[in-house]
Amino acid sequence: MKKANYRIAAVIGLALWTPVIGRLLAQNSPPPGTPARLLVTVEARHGTDVPDIGRRDVMVYEGHDRDQVTDWVPAQGDNAALELFVLLDDGSGITLGTELESLRRFITSQPASTKVAVAYMQNGTAKVQQNLTSDHALAAQSLRLPEGVSGINGSPYFALSDLAKHWPESSARREVLMVTDGIDRYYGSGDPDDPYLSAAIQDARLAGIVVYAIYTPGVGHFGHSYWQTYWGQIYLSRLTDETGGESYSVGFTGPPVNFDPYLDDMERHLAHQYWLTFAAKPQKKSGWQRVKITTEVSNAELVSATKVYVPAAPR
Repeated sequence: MKKANYRIAAVIGLALWTPVIGRLLAQNSPPPGTPARLLVTVEARHGTDVPDIGRRDVMVYEGHDRDQVTDWVPAQGDNAALELFVLLDDGSGITLGTELESLRRFITSQPASTKVAVAYMQNGTAKVQQNLTSDHALAAQSLRLPEGVSGINGSPYFALSDLAKHWPESSARREVLMVTDGIDRYYGSGDPDDPYLSAAIQDARLAGIVVYAIYTPGVGHFGHSYWQTYWGQIYLSRLTDETGGESYSVGFTGPPVNFDPYLDDMERHLAHQYWLTFAAKPQKKSGWQRVKITTEVSNAELVSATKVYVPAAPR
């Protein structure tokens, strides 16, 4: 009789503990999917008061499917390391010279956790004027007037691809500030799917680079051609949208009044970034998957690269 009672008690106990054990195993087991990592910027939809965002506030979608967020780390403190390239178009007009002091102030105002480099777009390459350095004054001193020669930079997107492919290995944030008219003189204007622009976007995403861009006119006829400057700004907007950055432009011909408001806005972005890790859905073939990062927190918007590279599922 006692044995029967023990059996009944054991069955009841097992029934009660099975759901608990299942939950514990689920909590300790890795989420299904392939780990993917993105740098995300939190913006305020209105004003400049950026809300705080926690891990539970973040939602990641691949199409209609929601992925599990596994980590959400502020890019601050031990995770604040940033490598920033200031990439200037050597074919820019003389108006860029009036903004060099603003760029110097921007560089020297960076925190100690930021390394800064300066390069010029020249003949399809990023010609480095100053390598990445923690000496912000040294980086600021390396800024110079552009050559101002029409056609010296056939395509700013060649230069960005070159920079992405030769960026030294590191685990720091990687960001670029491009100052250019955005015009692809090599391929031409009027094609939203410009192949060199598309290649630069893919190269930047593959290298984990977030791109910011300030439009400034180039020399020669293209510097005051509405058709060319319009498409140059469209290209820069696409580039920054798809890499998770921001594009600052004038909409019509002519240079911005000054760079200071744009640089201030970029600094706010850099101060409100997070490393996001989530479980992406593996595919039959390795490739780029479109993702949407969102939140329901009031007055907050999450900005990141629009695609993430996901390796094929193991067989």
